[in-house]
Amino acid sequence: MTKEPEGQLPPLPSFPRKPLLQRLRMARANAWLAMALSLPIVLAVAEYFRRYEGSGPNLICTSAITVALWCGLMMLTRRVLASTIAIGSMIAFVVGVSVAKRSLEKMVMHAYDLYFYFPSGRLLTSLWANHRGFLVAVMMGAVASLTAFAIAWTLERPRLRRRYAAGVCVLGVVVGAAASHEKIERRHTQLYWEDLFVSSFYGTWPETLETLLRGEILEAAPSASPRPPILSLAQASCAPADKPPHIVLIHEESVFPPEIFPKLAYDKRLDAMFRSFDGRTRHMRVETYGGASWLTEFSVMTGLSSRSFGGIRNFLQTYMVGRLSDTLPQALSHCGYRNVLFYPMLKTFISSASFYTSIGIKEIFDARDQQSNTPFERDRFYFGNALKNLEDHVAASKAPLFTFIETMSTHWPYHETFFPEEKVPGGGEGVDAEMNEFLRRLWLSKSDLEDFRAQLAARFPKERFLVVHYGDHHPVATRQLLGFPPQNEAEDVELAPNSPGYITYFAITGVNFTPRTLPVMDPIDVAYLPALIIYAAGLPLPDSYTERLRLMKDCNGRYYDCSDRNEILDFHRRLTDAGLLKPR
Repeated sequence: MTKEPEGQLPPLPSFPRKPLLQRLRMARANAWLAMALSLPIVLAVAEYFRRYEGSGPNLICTSAITVALWCGLMMLTRRVLASTIAIGSMIAFVVGVSVAKRSLEKMVMHAYDLYFYFPSGRLLTSLWANHRGFLVAVMMGAVASLTAFAIAWTLERPRLRRRYAAGVCVLGVVVGAAASHEKIERRHTQLYWEDLFVSSFYGTWPETLETLLRGEILEAAPSASPRPPILSLAQASCAPADKPPHIVLIHEESVFPPEIFPKLAYDKRLDAMFRSFDGRTRHMRVETYGGASWLTEFSVMTGLSSRSFGGIRNFLQTYMVGRLSDTLPQALSHCGYRNVLFYPMLKTFISSASFYTSIGIKEIFDARDQQSNTPFERDRFYFGNALKNLEDHVAASKAPLFTFIETMSTHWPYHETFFPEEKVPGGGEGVDAEMNEFLRRLWLSKSDLEDFRAQLAARFPKERFLVVHYGDHHPVATRQLLGFPPQNEAEDVELAPNSPGYITYFAITGVNFTPRTLPVMDPIDVAYLPALIIYAAGLPLPDSYTERLRLMKDCNGRYYDCSDRNEILDFHRRLTDAGLLKPR
């Protein structure tokens, strides 16, 4: 037996090396196997997109973005199957969460949800409480996806050449960008009612990144203000010298004063509807056209401009729940008011119930509570319900009542005659059919409003009322007056900030009560209306509302577009520092 030299290890056994051709065949087989296992996932995603992600540019854009993400991941990992499993799992996750979230909040998944909900576990808590079986299924799917990804990552050799994946990735980005430019603009209702789950998720990334880069959901000055701190509601007292009036706030759906279009022919007696107690017609600038009433609702309730929230503004009734502490209802509650809302939709509409409850309106009478037979009841239907509630309240309590009523009679569509048995004036010569029907409905609203005020005076002679009504946005029936073709939908009407298409109105009157004299400023931005309501009612103004009236004067009625924009940003910072607004 041969003795190995001292200090040397015995030689390792040698194995015959596989020929180069055999090794290439094995690599090719591994690649073909990865692609074969990836094919069912790719086909399933493609079929889902074909069925549910729209058509034309929208489908091309969604598919191209997905291909770009897929190839980008393959370029990083050089693994086909693992990348395919990851992208397929992501799409399944977006679809699953969208279905679950819409069942809870009537809104599908937004990219901002990844920051807003998941770190706090809020959405998971809601799902566990209300859809436990669904959440368990999603969690099991996630475990299965991670397991499949781990196995594929371990077994699959990183064979893919990066330059091929990079080329397809760049092509996907180019095609996606081109299709995005051509596809229809995202409708303000898309994330609420349409099933475009993946394209909606992709489409919300720009506004999400804008918000994250800003660091706060609301635009604000970067540092503390040199002005005195704003006191919270809890730090201030509310002790009116006289018994406060009941406040009735009426949201007039799609209403504007026709006199802003001098060439529009209509019965001028209609103008009386828009006058305040002092005989003046006051104009108000809103921030939406033809729809998205919730943007105006948000500003009227909070005293903030929706435009100050950037691209996320369409979803404020979801993302601002629990973040506000000086809203109009909260300020009135601090003064002893009971707050109620008569809502023409269901409470589940765009998360409205959770939003209104969080800002101080605990009692919401929705369409079901009011036993509504149609979404388009006449205004007198809601006024009748409010009067009955007021009677019950006055009989049982001495506290003042804040009643917020939303109407629907002047809402589109205008191709059907509303209450055809009512013979009221419409439009004059040259007025198109849509506008003619809108003007008819406006007469009915005027009649119902006048009757409501008369009933307040007759049925409650010893009670005082401040009645405020306003238009939330223009109807689409004004698009031709603004120079747009009649086939344009609301989102296709692009208006300059100073366009008359953003001008509606607000009117303040009293029943057995004379409101305070209002500042003469016309128009005002919608964010100032809640401060004027508190002022007109004769209530002590909270600090933040005193500041709003100062800003209204200094900014000449403008809010977001104030000539000294730093004043508005400074105000937002002071609200944040006072704990009245939580922007993160």
